[in-house]
Amino acid sequence: MTLGFSVDELLPKARGGGVLKMGLAALADDEWLQPEPDLAAREEGFAAFPEGVQLDPEAEAPGRELAAMLGVAGGLPEAATARWEDMCLLTKREEEDFYRLVGAAVAFPSDWRPAEKMGLPLAAMHAPIQGFAEQLASGVDHFMLKLRPGRIFGRCNWFIAATPELRWIARPDAFAHVTPDNAGETLFVRSERQTLRRLPETGAILFTIGVYVSPLAELSDANVARLAGAMAGLLSGEGDRRGAPHYAAALQGFAQSRGAAIGHST
Repeated sequence: MTLGFSVDELLPKARGGGVLKMGLAALADDEWLQPEPDLAAREEGFAAFPEGVQLDPEAEAPGRELAAMLGVAGGLPEAATARWEDMCLLTKREEEDFYRLVGAAVAFPSDWRPAEKMGLPLAAMHAPIQGFAEQLASGVDHFMLKLRPGRIFGRCNWFIAATPELRWIARPDAFAHVTPDNAGETLFVRSERQTLRRLPETGAILFTIGVYVSPLAELSDANVARLAGAMAGLLSGEGDRRGAPHYAAALQGFAQSRGAAIGHST
């Protein structure tokens, strides 16, 4: 399985509900990062959100290693500015068997603030995600411990937002204007293309996050139907924190209307 670089390409590979899974796919070197990054948008993103760069002392050596790997001078901030992806560095203390966030260069966060996550183990970082501790935490820690240099793994997810902005903080009240009639233009599907790889010299793990956003109306028919089918799982509690009860009916109504229109045209 390979991962594309657009919402339409990523959605079929993303989890659609049920038990949390890592859902990893092995990637080749030429599939690792966006081949045509919008570097102007990256510079603007960091200028507007300088607190997206957070560095502990432990990030210095792996940051330099990463920058050299990408052919740029400097450390983690310079590496992240030279690519489309946000980048996080995780390291393990000698006496511990889990990884902590020690460096972040994040221009386009999806409903999180890097300063609040620095130094935390992965389980604590993901505490707001319903089911993570019970269903995924131990598996993630085991994977990180076993990840070998040279291997690259990717996964993706999705969120529903009321804005096309690349930097996004969820607000349930943001969906008050959304109806089945306008959902195609007022709901935006946000997908993160995430990758993991171990840096060979320092042993730090690099976590990259490439953000892609599309209006609901511009997605394929299959993906609109896929999202509508996932609403039941979100309404069972998983999506409450990000406003699912406020947009689910509108999204489902839009999907039904679109499906009816397609059926009528054929």
